[in-house]
Amino acid sequence: MGLRDSRGSLMRGGLVGLVVGAGVCYCVYRAASRKRKKEGPEEAGLKGESIHKEHKQRLGSIPEEAPVLDQSISSSTGQKDSSHLQQAGMNAPVSPDGLEVNHIQSLIYLLETVEDPLIQEQALITLSNSAAFSVNQDIIRNLGGLSVIGGMLSVPAANVKEKALNALNNLSMNIKNQEELKRYITQICEETSSSPLNSELQLAGLRFLTNMSLTNYYHHMMTSAIPGFLHLLLEGDERTQTQVLKVLVNLSANPAMTEHLLSAQAPFLLSLFDNSINKEVLLRVLVFATNLTQHMKKEESPTAFHHSEDSIFSMLRGDSPQRAQKLASLFHHHDTEVKEQVAKLVMQW
Repeated sequence: MGLRDSRGSLMRGGLVGLVVGAGVCYCVYRAASRKRKKEGPEEAGLKGESIHKEHKQRLGSIPEEAPVLDQSISSSTGQKDSSHLQQAGMNAPVSPDGLEVNHIQSLIYLLETVEDPLIQEQALITLSNSAAFSVNQDIIRNLGGLSVIGGMLSVPAANVKEKALNALNNLSMNIKNQEELKRYITQICEETSSSPLNSELQLAGLRFLTNMSLTNYYHHMMTSAIPGFLHLLLEGDERTQTQVLKVLVNLSANPAMTEHLLSAQAPFLLSLFDNSINKEVLLRVLVFATNLTQHMKKEESPTAFHHSEDSIFSMLRGDSPQRAQKLASLFHHHDTEVKEQVAKLVMQW
């Protein structure tokens, strides 16, 4: 026991204070952000917002922010405890912009040196919330934190992986960070496909991939994952379907990805053209189809007529009475956005 346990207690105590302080700062940030959004101009409906405005339609392409996590830790008296922070030689963060640099550095050091999954998870939660501030996204990168957080993806504990993905997701809202984070795209694609269906771990991976697909730079690194994305679209619940469609819509906005998407097998896709489908899912399916149809219209691939019957190409270009019937039915949808998107799609044929 003795000195080793004492140091361990101080380390855990310091983290408690960091977590509490970061939680307060982040709540202030979220409240201010919501106020700015309400006061600012409305977003353009279907086009969404992407880093490059010249891209095709991208529904829901505003950078994805990881969910806010409850990180309030109470003492035995039921009060939020930050006294251990001073015991560990650190002052409670007081900056309205998030954690101080030395606090972020301490959290990164914890991840490098501690193997306790609970501490790793708590440190990642705090870093994730801190990374919602743009200034901290740069600080974490400059302190070498991207590779440390990325290394947590190899930890066996699913909760640790999920929190690491949430942190990487917020960090990926920074262009310079994306240049370093691209190394994890293949690994996260594989993790997302193999994760339990509709799990928080799977959704965290999809949110990261949504941010990394906002520009065309890294689309080629997701090519092999397209069948897995389509499988999640078929088998997932509405949350999973919506999230994976955000990735697919972003990919479909890139003409260089058209052939890869058109050749993919998705015989079920037409079944999503239905009035009973959740609006967020239906709109994105329609935008996905519209983007691909526009690309096909502009440039016919040399192998265009060699796609299989179950391919997305055959669904979009074949003479299908069922497709015509479903689109005609969607013109009677109760939502105006849906009807407008159906019209845009029909105009491409």
